Amino acid sequence: MKQEVKIGVIGLGSRGRSLLRSPFLIHPDVTVAAVCDVYEDRVQEAASYVEQERGQRPVETTDYKSILQMDEVDAVLICTAWENHVNVAIAAMEAGKYAGLEVGGAYSIQECWDLVRTHERTKVPVMLMENCCYGRDEMMLLHMVRQGIFGEIVHCAGGYHHDLRGEISFGRENRHYRLRNYIHKNCENYPTHELGPIAKILGINHGNQMLTLTSMASKARGLAAYVAQEKPADSELQATEFKQGDIVNTIIKCAGGETILLTLDTTLPRYYSRGLQVRGTLGMYSEDSHSIFLDNQHRAMEFGWPGNNVDEYRSQYEHPVWQRYIEEGIKEGHDGMDWLVFCDFIKAVQNGTQTPIDVYDTAAWMCISTLSEQSIAMGGQPVPIPDFTNGRWVLRTEQN
Repeated sequence: MKQEVKIGVIGLGSRGRSLLRSPFLIHPDVTVAAVCDVYEDRVQEAASYVEQERGQRPVETTDYKSILQMDEVDAVLICTAWENHVNVAIAAMEAGKYAGLEVGGAYSIQECWDLVRTHERTKVPVMLMENCCYGRDEMMLLHMVRQGIFGEIVHCAGGYHHDLRGEISFGRENRHYRLRNYIHKNCENYPTHELGPIAKILGINHGNQMLTLTSMASKARGLAAYVAQEKPADSELQATEFKQGDIVNTIIKCAGGETILLTLDTTLPRYYSRGLQVRGTLGMYSEDSHSIFLDNQHRAMEFGWPGNNVDEYRSQYEHPVWQRYIEEGIKEGHDGMDWLVFCDFIKAVQNGTQTPIDVYDTAAWMCISTLSEQSIAMGGQPVPIPDFTNGRWVLRTEQN
């Protein structure tokens, strides 16, 4: 087992910077060996922070390929703009470096296949760093589903319900990639926060498979209204026609007969939620009401349901990972999720083993973006979802 893991951080925007503070620099086995961004000021700021916290300044570069040439680097964390995630990950695998990708959707099916085939040829693991798979409620639900508490699972739903109008509209000022995506593309552009936990619950790529999807997008009005109110002097942005629909609904059919509903909802006023729902023959979970409804306990409470009872089930169904985590002390970063996903990635690098979210999961979850774009463009026509395992999902019954 390798004790010290030296990583390179590629991409130092808001997500890269936040991860650099926690969990990168508080993990005792991790050394940040190099930092990279296309913007020199971000590189210098990150390097100075690492030096201040650890006493050693990392290599600074604006060219990620120079990090991949460093023999001492074991792994890279890819926090770049969405468009560059896959090509940087492929280059990392070619260089023999474990690749951790921050979340986002794919831009073509071809790049998803390229990711899979590069892994199969090089045998170097890649991991989508989907922190929501490590959420406390999400992991407790997975634990309950595996024990049959909800019966046979029939349907799951989730969404990225997050008012991002400010972040998007000030994209030029903040050098943020979301703006150009909302101008030029219309798709489910951020599917994995909701899909990752659902895929684990339904055993996708491990005895189950997503088969087809259909997507529909509403008109795009939220950003234009926001810009008119909040940026009245920005004549260029006011004249911009945004292509991204305000609400995108994507329905997925699975080989096991289950359906999945994903909703992208980022450009209208609302509260934050990932809207997770799990529906089974014996009960359900709802994130928005923070409740578990079980047929044999709550049937008489169908009307006037008070909700907010999830905590009542923790003593019996808390996932063992979270039991240990609470005892050790929950770390910062999205209610502790960032620490758990990062630790699992580092553990795989240390042991030279496969990552718990592997290349097949990564490709399957990311491909939803480009497939939804196709379906929307065709008026909601169904499109097939590729089987990146080439049939091996039938035999891959043991989940990581």
